[in-house]
Parts: sequence; structure tokens; C-alpha cells
Amino acid sequence: MEELKWYVMYTASRSEKKVAERLKERGVEVYLPIVEELRQWSDRKKKVQKALFNGYVFVKTRRNELWECLQVPGAVKFVHFAGTHATVRDEVLDMIKRIVETGVAIETDGSEIEPGEKVKVIGGPLQNMTGEVIEKGNKDYFMIRIPGIHQNMLINLPRKFLEVILKPNP
Repeated sequence: MEELKWYVMYTASRSEKKVAERLKERGVEVYLPIVEELRQWSDRKKKVQKALFNGYVFVKTRRNELWECLQVPGAVKFVHFAGTHATVRDEVLDMIKRIVETGVAIETDGSEIEPGEKVKVIGGPLQNMTGEVIEKGNKDYFMIRIPGIHQNMLINLPRKFLEVILKPNP
């Protein structure tokens, strides 16, 4: 029997929550990272919940059951790289869950970013995580790459919480 793996499903625009709900109804294990965001309209402000990665849902299933998962309305396809279905390791999803649960401000960025300093977080709720530091505008961001979907999580952390463990090659 084939082992269960976390596959990356691409959904129709703004359908992540419905797709996750429908898959759960079918007994499939799904993870949809949700973040809360304050939205400003001309007459009011409101907190809204949105998917951390637009258009993506993580599905734990077997390779031979992928087709069945695509039968739910809103499911588009499973992400492929170099002809292979993209998978995400349990440790990476655990890290995403831990970050989302802390409530720290998160941005996502799918662009290719040149590697910078490798760092370890030495304080705060993300202590002991490792990643890269990039500079974006006037702020330092701690970045964690999510390899299965070519996405990056950018977290604004004070520099005092970061310890350089590897400098980039010149």
C-alpha cells in the first residue's frame, strides 16, 4: 500500500475554503492555513479570514487517490514540478502551523528571491526556527521557503531576534 503524503492542490480563485470543506466531508485530511487580516473599506474596517497561500490547499492522500480528490467542485489540479507531483514534508507543514498559530504578521511571496543570510531565530514565539533574511523596503524580514509550492513566508522580526549562522557566498 502506498504511503500517505501531503500533496499541493491548486484551486479555483477564492475557492480554498470550500474545496477544503468538501474534501473533509469526503474523509480526506486537508490543511488550509488561514490568517486574519484587517481590511479597510471607505466606511469601515473589518477583520477577515483568508487563505495564507492564495489558490493552494494541502491534501494528505495517496498518489493513486489524487484523481478522486480533483472531483470536488473548485479543485483545479495538483501542482507538478519536473513531471512529478509536488509534495510537502510533515515538518514543513508543522512549521507553517506553528507560525500561523503564533499570530505574527505574515506576508507570502512567490517571487524568486536571491539567497541571503541564513539565520536562526533566538527569541520570541518562533525561537529555534531557521531560514533566510531578506530586506524588503526599510524592514528586515525572516523568510521561510515552502519548496513544494515555490512560495515563501515573510515574517517581520526584529533583527535582535536573529542570529546569523551562515553568510552568503560573495
